Amino acid sequence: MKLHQCYQVSLVLSIVYSMGQQSQVNCLVSHPALPWLFSVRSKDSGFTENTPLLRNSSPEERSQYKPIYPPDSIMAEDSWGHDSADWKQSHFVGSDGVQALSGSASAEKGDFPDNVPGIFHLWTLRSFLRGLTVSGLFVLVVSCSILFSLYPDQGKFWQLLSVSPLESYSVNLTSAVDSKVLQVDLAGALLAGRVSGSGREEHIVVKITQADAPGTRWQRPQQIIYNWTVFLNPRRNEHFVISRTFKIRSREAILITIGASFLQNKAVPVLMTHQYLRADVETQVIIAAAILAGVYVLIIFEIIHRTLAAMLGSLAALAALAMIGDRPRLSHVVEWIDFETLALLFGMMILVAIFSETGFFDYCAVKAYQFSRGRVWPMIIMLCVIAAVLSAFLDNVTTMLLFTPVTIRLCEVLNLDPRQVLIAEVIFTNIGGAATAIGDPPNVIIVSNQELRKMGLEFAGFTAHMFVGVFFILLISFPFLRLLYWNKKLYNREPSEIVELKHEIHMWHMTAQRISPASREETTIRRLLLGKVQALEQLLAWKLHTFHTQISQEDKNWEVNIQDLQKKHRISDRTLLTKCLTVLAVVIFMFFLNSFVPGIHLDLGWIAIMGALWLLILADLHDFEIILHRVEWATLLFFAALFVLMEALAHLHLIEYIGEQTTFLIKMVPEDQRLAVAIILVVWVSAIASSLIDNIPFTTTMIPVLLNLSQDAEVSLPVQPLIYSLALGACLGGNGTLIGASANVVCAGLAEQHGYGFSFMEFFRSGFPLMVVSCTVGMCYLLVAHVVVGWD
Repeated sequence: MKLHQCYQVSLVLSIVYSMGQQSQVNCLVSHPALPWLFSVRSKDSGFTENTPLLRNSSPEERSQYKPIYPPDSIMAEDSWGHDSADWKQSHFVGSDGVQALSGSASAEKGDFPDNVPGIFHLWTLRSFLRGLTVSGLFVLVVSCSILFSLYPDQGKFWQLLSVSPLESYSVNLTSAVDSKVLQVDLAGALLAGRVSGSGREEHIVVKITQADAPGTRWQRPQQIIYNWTVFLNPRRNEHFVISRTFKIRSREAILITIGASFLQNKAVPVLMTHQYLRADVETQVIIAAAILAGVYVLIIFEIIHRTLAAMLGSLAALAALAMIGDRPRLSHVVEWIDFETLALLFGMMILVAIFSETGFFDYCAVKAYQFSRGRVWPMIIMLCVIAAVLSAFLDNVTTMLLFTPVTIRLCEVLNLDPRQVLIAEVIFTNIGGAATAIGDPPNVIIVSNQELRKMGLEFAGFTAHMFVGVFFILLISFPFLRLLYWNKKLYNREPSEIVELKHEIHMWHMTAQRISPASREETTIRRLLLGKVQALEQLLAWKLHTFHTQISQEDKNWEVNIQDLQKKHRISDRTLLTKCLTVLAVVIFMFFLNSFVPGIHLDLGWIAIMGALWLLILADLHDFEIILHRVEWATLLFFAALFVLMEALAHLHLIEYIGEQTTFLIKMVPEDQRLAVAIILVVWVSAIASSLIDNIPFTTTMIPVLLNLSQDAEVSLPVQPLIYSLALGACLGGNGTLIGASANVVCAGLAEQHGYGFSFMEFFRSGFPLMVVSCTVGMCYLLVAHVVVGWD
């Protein structure tokens, strides 16, 4: 029996430890009530060696073995509250958890409210609405699955053409009966936008000819002609795929003619394919907007988890593509996923998981508490400034992966709500990332564009221009953050003992729910953990009746408390810390070299993966699954689904439509006001679009749109002010919503793993006002720099 109980203890330790909750392991080992927890089996006369699922006892018999005791007996026997205060790593939940726990606790004590029928009817209504929502979502999933399966994959058959000035290529197409649009794709050394207005560039002209509706005896049918000019890329080794759609206005045959205008008499290879679509561009845009709005409704109102919402949106978008006749193959859908970003996230999560074993995050939290001298706002400003500076040179995701654990530990020391501090940090991380050419993916895409480099946009000039604007944005954003948080309660309203007890209940419950009852031992351990949760809830119910609501104030005795904290939070493994710091320094150094040294052929994802492998070998970990349990798989799956969703929306022409409408609005403005209006429109359209969709495909789509706009003879706008407007809007717009930037999602996922998850609306209340203020300051800076001063 003792051997079996020791096996249970070791299994509990391994399971809890694998969930990333080192504090729970310490609590479990040092808790004075541990003998009670694991002696329930031996004290229970009805508990045998068989698993509870196989026990031959009735529900009435099993109910008498439920480990629920009065609060007094728990205090005398277990003394949970004193141990909660002595935890090495404490956690707490928010106000919602307070109300839920206090409500359940009062029900257990028998203090039922007077309006029990009203509460029952409300519960019935909520259950009905929840069932209706689940049924509606299930019907939607089944409908999308059926629609997706009814249409076959539209394999594209590419034709290799040899285009030259001496001869043209022609092909006759038979119009499909139910087709509305003809999509023509070209692949080769091509450019998406026109880079010069001299008219001497080498280009290819695609001419689409179709007869209109059949005429009468005296009136011949008119010819409908579309001309599409595509310029050649001087770099012949770079190949791109360019698509364009043409409306089909009749059922007559279509003639495609491809000619060329080159400086020399030569032939250029070009690949061409075509396909018919069952919906016009406007209809596709409406469908894409409806799908995007539906995904946001699911996330905003927290109807389902954001990962499941992104997966559902991806399925709906793929079903829409299948309906219009553009269903992609599975291999193409996999290619839509940005595996470099996923590799970067996975590698850095592994590094942070091993790093947390050293106690370094606790040590940094104590040092930050010491530097801030126990004052909250100096500490928050210091964290935001450091995060903004680091994100200007590191990837935003990497910055938040390193900062989130430190911030959570620090807030626990000060009895603060970590969620508001984390939201402030990630907002300033996105702002700081806009300061340099390597701080944010949109900036990297802009600086890497060869055509923009030819037009004078280089690394140093771009960084200098953006750095000045971000500096002014930070000067305004910090006071506005203080004003925005003026009435927000950063401190918890309960004593730290109750806050820690609530979070202890929350984490034990999460740990019990994550144990799959696949074996007898796992079922037994899950039952024991749930019994511990019930006992702690009884204790919490008693304590909630014995304290008066209070709001913590800044610690006046911080010099005395810092000595106790320094003794309590020390580096636990200096050898492992040395290895972690060495590998992390090498990884960060490689990140810098990747941006400045072209001879290193490693992307950020490869560097992070290699760093994770180095540290896994040096750490000499015997249980690899412990580290894998700390990886935020839900976050990685969310990004994969989001990449598929955004690429599908791009195939539905949503992003292209936004760019075309922006160009149309700019052309409507008088010439003397066109530059100012163009800057304002590009900043705000980019900011709003980037807060709703991924800024990477949006930036990639908008660059050729702005190039064409700057080279249009009717517009004649300089390209650099438009590009700076695009960069500021795309980077700052990520603060608008929770899924507007990758760093936001990563921070939310890590906070949820530690028990401090924040919702879409919680982020929106702080992020969107700061986005509006920062974009306004950036817009004013660009107007002064380019319209008033004329800095081009």
